[in-house]
Amino acid sequence: MLRERLEHYFEFRKLGAAWRTELLAGLTTFVTMAYIVLVNPSILRDAGMPVAAVTAATCISAAVGSILMGAWARYPIALAPGMGLNAYFTYVVVKGLGVDWRVALGAVFLSGVLFLLLTFLGIRQLILRAIPQELYASVAVGIGLFIAFIGLRNAGIVVADPGTLVRLGNLRSPGTLLAAGGIVLTAALLARAVPGAILLGIAATAFAGLLAGLTHWGVASYSPAELAGTLFQLDIAGALRLGLVEIIFVFLFVDLFDNIGTLVAVGKQAGLFEEDAGRIPRIGRILTCDASATVVGSLAGTSTVVSYIESAAGVAAGGRTGIPAVVTGLLFLAATFVAPLLGTIPPAATAPALILVGAMMMTHAAEIEWRKMTVAVPAFLTILAIPLTFSIANGLSFGFTAYTLIHIASGQARKVNWLVYVLTALLLLRFYFLGAG
Repeated sequence: MLRERLEHYFEFRKLGAAWRTELLAGLTTFVTMAYIVLVNPSILRDAGMPVAAVTAATCISAAVGSILMGAWARYPIALAPGMGLNAYFTYVVVKGLGVDWRVALGAVFLSGVLFLLLTFLGIRQLILRAIPQELYASVAVGIGLFIAFIGLRNAGIVVADPGTLVRLGNLRSPGTLLAAGGIVLTAALLARAVPGAILLGIAATAFAGLLAGLTHWGVASYSPAELAGTLFQLDIAGALRLGLVEIIFVFLFVDLFDNIGTLVAVGKQAGLFEEDAGRIPRIGRILTCDASATVVGSLAGTSTVVSYIESAAGVAAGGRTGIPAVVTGLLFLAATFVAPLLGTIPPAATAPALILVGAMMMTHAAEIEWRKMTVAVPAFLTILAIPLTFSIANGLSFGFTAYTLIHIASGQARKVNWLVYVLTALLLLRFYFLGAG
């Protein structure tokens, strides 16, 4: 009886789903995105956050978000702390602006609450329909370059230079050689379509470094007291006092773009809805799940939680209902009790993952109409500004303002949605009052 009710609720007959296929799809999705359990703490560690606590927070937020998305929104889309936003959190907000990580978590919490409010009011749905697809595609590409640049720096392949800003690092350095080997190995695994290629690449590179005496990776002490290092440590009052409007704005927009980009890609692959984004079934539930996961993540102690494009691997394995997301969430929940025992993963082992995740995000460049100047120039400025200014906010600002102003100057002002004009005005005010971000 329970099985029949579940099959009716998840529309097994309509979608042509089968339990064995759905469960296998959930396992596939988990394996392909499990690398975040190791990579996210390695990035947030640079913000001064305790690794064991962040690892647990990563698993918990991914579990809650994925289970909620699968059980309530009924989509085969898993969630976890977003690559790109965790780098923004660490290297721009905490290290660049000097904001304490607890205050930054407070900003993440506020952005999550704002997500919920805007969703209930229907404003996020309006923004979704108003923003040209090419602009959020360019944001994805820019973030990919941003992530890859951080990976190259962590690998020692690119280093700072006072004369030329950056230059090639010492390729004879043992750590750099280890990272280079990890890039080749992980890329080969991806090329062979090996399940969990990125996770296997991280583990193999770390193990090779351990054998070569380049790293001292071992089992770390682990107790519930350590997990309290980030749990409920967010400083909401501090975020309000500092008036972190721009930071919250970036968390909001990047999360919106990432979520809907993943949703459309996975949904189209699974044949779950029409291409028109305005006809996505249960869109309100999808955005609510996303926002709720971000709130939970900030309370647990991690950066913004987003939908993962790796969910497409589960869809490719036959997943059609929300069951794969629920299975992925349960596996993340189980990982909570195991992952913190792994200890600290060395930067040389995670750098290849950052570089290759960045490479995979380049696929979004194909969505941009490069022959149309009203699109190509704003997209190019967005892509270029994000890594070169080390700021996703600057990339968004350049892209939006350029898109609007070029349309006006070329006599195509009517093609721009009124809401884009509003957003452009806000971004111009940002340039005026906040300068270079």
